[in-house]
Amino acid sequence: MSTQRVRATDDEDASGEYTFDDVAVVMGTYNEEAAIGSVLSDIDDVTDGRAEVVCVDGSSDRTPEIAREHGATVVEQEPQGYGVAVREAILTPDRPVVVTTDCDDTYPMERLPDFLAEINDGADVVSGDRLYYGAEEMPGMNKLGNELFALLASVLMGERAHDTTTGMRAYRRSVVQKIDWTENTGLSAELLIRPLMRGYDVRERPIPYDERKGETKLDPFSGGAAIAKSIAKVALEERVR
Repeated sequence: MSTQRVRATDDEDASGEYTFDDVAVVMGTYNEEAAIGSVLSDIDDVTDGRAEVVCVDGSSDRTPEIAREHGATVVEQEPQGYGVAVREAILTPDRPVVVTTDCDDTYPMERLPDFLAEINDGADVVSGDRLYYGAEEMPGMNKLGNELFALLASVLMGERAHDTTTGMRAYRRSVVQKIDWTENTGLSAELLIRPLMRGYDVRERPIPYDERKGETKLDPFSGGAAIAKSIAKVALEERVR
C-alpha cells in the first residue's frame, strides 16, 4: 500500500515521540467474559499499564465488571451493533493515538509497540493485516469473505488493500476526529477506506491472528452482505467527494 500521504497534524504532537502515555486502546464489547480479562491483561503487560483502555459495552454478562476490575473505562451503551460501539470508543478518549482492537483475544497486543513506532515514523493509520500470514485460525468462510472484501475495496479505490476488515489499527486522533463515520457493521472497512482515499499516510502491516475465545456475534451471510454494501457505498462516496 502506498504511503506517500498527507500528514495529519495533532495539537498534542510537540517535540519528541509519542509513548504509551499518549495511547488509548479502545474496543466495543458485547458478552466477551471468556476473553476480555486476557486481552486487558495483555495490554497492561505490554504498555506497563500506561495506555488508557476504553470499552464501550452493551453486555448482559460479566464483561463490564471484568473490564472495570482491570482498570478500563467502561462506557455503557444499549446494544446497537459493532459500528455504533466502536465509533463511540474511538471518539471517547482524548489521547493523541487511538488503537482499536477486538475483545475476543484474536489480536496480538505484543505488536502495540510496533504500531506506535509506525505512528512516530509519520503514519496516520497503521492497519493490521491478518491475511498476510494465512490466518489459519480463521474459519474458512470468514477468510474467504475477508479476501473478497479486500478485492472489492481495491477495485473500487484503485489501490491495493490487503485486509479491509481487521479490527486492530492505530490512528492519529486528528484523523478519527476529522472524518464523519457513517457505517455500522461495515465500520472496520470504512475506517480504512476513507483515510486512504483522502490522502492520509495509511500503512498495512502483517500481524498474526489467533483463534477467538467465545462465540462470534456476526452472521457470515447477512453480516457479509452488509460489509460488502458498506465498502461499495463508502468507496463511491469518496470518489465523488
